[in-house]
Amino acid sequence: MIITRKSNERGHAQHGWLDSYHTFSFADYHDPRWMGFRSLRVINDDLVMPGMGFGTHPHRDMEIITYVLSGAIEHQDSMGNGRVIHAGEFQYMAAGTGVQHSEFNPSKTEPLRLLQIWIQPDQRGVKPRYAEKNLAAAVAGQWHLVASKGGRDGSMAIHQDANLAFARLDAGQQVAYPLAAGRHAWVHVAEGEVELNGIKLQGGDAVGVTDESVLTVSALKPAQILLFDLN
Repeated sequence: MIITRKSNERGHAQHGWLDSYHTFSFADYHDPRWMGFRSLRVINDDLVMPGMGFGTHPHRDMEIITYVLSGAIEHQDSMGNGRVIHAGEFQYMAAGTGVQHSEFNPSKTEPLRLLQIWIQPDQRGVKPRYAEKNLAAAVAGQWHLVASKGGRDGSMAIHQDANLAFARLDAGQQVAYPLAAGRHAWVHVAEGEVELNGIKLQGGDAVGVTDESVLTVSALKPAQILLFDLN
């Protein structure tokens, strides 16, 4: 079974300095039909204006992953991390017992576009931690493991039985992802245009998948794809 979440049906918040689209209910946007998918709770597609950002604020008991699509984000947190994350890079924080952080667009001229992802952890009260993974030069036309429960194959280790895979596709390229029995998937098209198991999807579109053994993604235009393999 495949359910489709179209880009133009997402929640939308325009704050002037921030233009944000919400795949699932978030902040002032609430839709009981879209509260998340399995342990996946948030996918926000954010456009942050030059010199603007999110001031210091707290989080706890959430797995937070950021993917920068264009521009750069300057990160500071109470764990002592101070970093600038560029396009093509993933950032991870386990908020656990509590962490405070800020995120800003350091450019005075260029907007920043990012995906902010929240995954519910499988345990509460863990020690906060931080990690990064750079896929800016990742080979196109194949899956790359970004995050997993055990941090296997060089991926970022997260507190949930979930795998995040990433693929950058040139037009005409195709990738297949085998989905084990009892597993579920959420596939988010970050950019471009693809066909997934016969369904055409454009940037911002997504699908939730249950009881499918193989997901085949063909790029109709250059694309970036995030696939969440969930229990």
